[in-house]
Parts: sequence; C-alpha cells; structure tokens
Amino acid sequence: MLQDLLAWLHLVFIERFDGWVILGLIAQAMFMMRFVVQWIASERVGKSIVPVAFWFFSIGGGVLLLIYSIRQQDPVFIAGQGLGLIIYFRNLWLIFREKRQDPSL
Repeated sequence: MLQDLLAWLHLVFIERFDGWVILGLIAQAMFMMRFVVQWIASERVGKSIVPVAFWFFSIGGGVLLLIYSIRQQDPVFIAGQGLGLIIYFRNLWLIFREKRQDPSL
C-alpha cells in the first residue's frame, strides 16, 4: 500500500513534471494570491473588502489556468475558467466605469 502511494507520488510529481506543470503551478499561485491580497486589505481596514488587485490576480491566474486546462484538455476547468474570466473582466469594467464617473474614488 505504501509502495503504491510512493509510486503514484513519483509518477505525478516527478515523472510528469514539465513546463506545463510549472505553468499550472504559477497559475494556481497567482490565483491564490488574490485571496491573500483580499485578506490583507480587509485586515487593514477591519472589514471585508475586495481591492482592485483581487480582480487583476483573478484575471492573471484565470488566463494561465485556462491555457493550462486547454492544454490538458480538461473540460471542467475550461468551462470554469472561461466563465470566471468573463466575470472578472466585467467586475473590472464596473470598477473603472464607476471611477470615471466619480474621480474622487
């Protein structure tokens, strides 16, 4: 049983490790950073907020994860990241439109 687990871990994390896995790991790290940014910003003001950087990390991580999922031919991640990107870009558009209407923001 332990031997099977070790063989599986070796296959997944050593034998299959290539540039695409590196891209996927970078993408996942970017995607995770949006939560770190949101947490730090919320802690600073003492309430839950979503800073603009959250949406930029969402787009960066989402684009890279979409590229990775297309390469891996994973329909679940392709659909999820594709829809997510529409939402992230829309949120940025709404933020920038609001700032244009009220430059004091």
